[in-house]
Amino acid sequence: MVINEPQQTADQTIRALIQHSDRGPKDLALATDHPRPAPGPGDYLIRVVAAGVNFADVMQTRGRYGGGPEAPYVAGFEAAGEIVGIGADVERPLPLGTHVIGAGPGASAQYMTMPAAGALPVPTGWSDTEALGMVLNWVTALAALKPLGEISTGDVVLIHAAAGGVGQAAEITRLTGGTGADLVLESVGKATFTTSLTVARPFSGRVVVFGAASGDATVTSHDLVFTHHATIKGLHIGAFATQAPSTYQSLLTEIDALIACGVYPPGNPQVHPLAEGPDVLRHLEGGATHGKHSLDPWR
Repeated sequence: MVINEPQQTADQTIRALIQHSDRGPKDLALATDHPRPAPGPGDYLIRVVAAGVNFADVMQTRGRYGGGPEAPYVAGFEAAGEIVGIGADVERPLPLGTHVIGAGPGASAQYMTMPAAGALPVPTGWSDTEALGMVLNWVTALAALKPLGEISTGDVVLIHAAAGGVGQAAEITRLTGGTGADLVLESVGKATFTTSLTVARPFSGRVVVFGAASGDATVTSHDLVFTHHATIKGLHIGAFATQAPSTYQSLLTEIDALIACGVYPPGNPQVHPLAEGPDVLRHLEGGATHGKHSLDPWR
């Protein structure tokens, strides 16, 4: 059985950002008459309060996001908002009216469908906007550090910034006394990938790859046999949640514990009206943004 909010609002059209090609954010545009979605099996229908902006959104506008939709489509991956409908086959659903944070297609809109299994209640005392990042940014970071990165006390960890890795190798080698980093978190791609492999400790070092902001990097079997001897692991948090569900759920439990003890505080994203989404993505693609950004579908 599908449970929805009152029928008088069920047939509304909505405001949504529509991507019309794979030529980037310039072909992302606001529509004011997009059909409102309905929850499918296993889904919640969410009245979106805040839509997160991530580099994955930029990749998707360029057709570079693996498994991404064909244009035209409603943009966005991440949102927080209110449950206003419950699809069939949702086990132990949260009550209507509960505010949750989660991921799913079409988040840059007034309403979206969200897989119920990955939706978390917004922490008590937090706004929906403050909760953005919990199930994407924070869980990705935790997965990269712990189950994949196998971090332990005393490890040296290198986290690249978007500025790139040119000239970093000699500096990192000096700082580590020539031993290299135990773990490298690699999200920049082409500009830093060689540096990541060069500075990782031979044979015991790990490089966890979870993005490619500067473009795709390449490594050959010859490189791995004769030059670079670190372990390379790829991380896509959506695939991780699907293929390693018990470990993913343990990460969500740990996030709750980090919130409870004050390690993970509420976020403070910069909020923009929905219509400014294309500009925000252009700035993000160009490296001109700082911190987390979000869109308000109702502005």
